Amino acid sequence: MTKLLDQAIAKVRELAEEDQDAIAIAVLSMTTADAASFPIDPETRAAIRERLAQAERGEFVDDDVVAEADKHHGI
Repeated sequence: MTKLLDQAIAKVRELAEEDQDAIAIAVLSMTTADAASFPIDPETRAAIRERLAQAERGEFVDDDVVAEADKHHGI
């Protein structure tokens, strides 16, 4: 395991179980050829559809809001 991956996993361990599971699903989906094999619960599917609809309507967060959130989270 690389040092960077080890650091990332250490950070993920600090998160709530729900967030850890979400990250695990994302990582697994990136490491497999068939991402469709990972289930998405109905609530997540609905949230994804809503966000896509917002994007289609042009409802985006201003860059300064994103920058402030990134700063707040140390990104």
